[in-house]
Amino acid sequence: MYMPSIFGDDLFDSFFDMPAVHRTAPARNDLLKTDVKEKEHTYELSIAMPGVQKENIQAELKDGYLTVKASNKQEKDEQDQKGRYIRRERYYGTASRTFYVGENLKQEDITAKYENGVLSLEFPKPEERKPEVEEKKYITIEG
Repeated sequence: MYMPSIFGDDLFDSFFDMPAVHRTAPARNDLLKTDVKEKEHTYELSIAMPGVQKENIQAELKDGYLTVKASNKQEKDEQDQKGRYIRRERYYGTASRTFYVGENLKQEDITAKYENGVLSLEFPKPEERKPEVEEKKYITIEG
């Protein structure tokens, strides 16, 4: 039975030595936290994905939108000496983020690296178009 304490934690957290947040789904704003860094000619996205294996990450570019998806599967089984379960927990989840990066960006323009639980994506800034100087066009007036 779940009984909250006056401090907002599960009464049995210390018994299982595991904070309550791991037993519930994380809040939406805790998923795939992203930093965006502007460099001279590029942008760099750093997306936190702790505990996610590289093979469970997908990045897709379609119609100017870069979508990053991550899936995770964690299982913990602990048994006593007689083989009875003391604790058995499972977590399966998927999260994704989508960023508009411009319609002129191509897949080969993006470099990606996954290291220490952080996915880094770097891509060039879109070329700034100089406003075209409108040429004056005169209408001939007859008469």
